[in-house]
Amino acid sequence: MRSLIYTLTFACLVGLAFWAYQENIKTKNVIAKTEKLRTDIGITRARLSILNAEWAYLKRPERLAELVDLNFDQLHLVPLRASNFSEVKNINFLNDPDLPEIIPLPISLNIRASSND
Repeated sequence: MRSLIYTLTFACLVGLAFWAYQENIKTKNVIAKTEKLRTDIGITRARLSILNAEWAYLKRPERLAELVDLNFDQLHLVPLRASNFSEVKNINFLNDPDLPEIIPLPISLNIRASSND
């Protein structure tokens, strides 16, 4: 009877050792994957900061003004001023039959009070 108990105890011990070894391997794999993801995140953040710096360089106002001046013949861009805006009724539309008729749409504001208060 003792030998049966010793055998079962030894089998349980071997089973638990095998389980612990498998969990150790899984843990090491997850740690390695996490470290790789952290490295990838760091590289991506560095690339993003470089792209943000390039975008800031490309959208400088003086650079955009130079581009507008160089391409004025094709684009006809002018600086944006308050005097560029007017009411639609003040615009003198040409009576060109090729242009579609512009019908102003009624504007209605449907603002509902929030019921979460």
